[in-house]
Amino acid sequence: MNFSDLEQTALQLNDLYEQLEVKRYGRVWSTQELALGLMGDVGDLAKLIQANAGVRTISDHQPKLGHELSDCLWSIMVLANKCGVDLEGEFVRNTREISEYVSGELAR
Repeated sequence: MNFSDLEQTALQLNDLYEQLEVKRYGRVWSTQELALGLMGDVGDLAKLIQANAGVRTISDHQPKLGHELSDCLWSIMVLANKCGVDLEGEFVRNTREISEYVSGELAR
């Protein structure tokens, strides 16, 4: 699966969530609410990273870690889309610039 396929899958899931949100709450979540959801997922991810490093005990942490990483990626993809950010393009540009910077620092 390439990035565009992943993004399309994330947006299709978001469409389903929005239908459920309208059914339950009469409206879809705002970008602020989506960001708050991401923050909760990041907190869960941090605990699972600790478990993976052996400093916290969480049963079956490995599959939970993959799930939480996927949740975070989904949230980021949806937020980028809703905010009009070309996430793939920004990722390519940003990693290229950082790689150039780090390579320059290593060459000193």
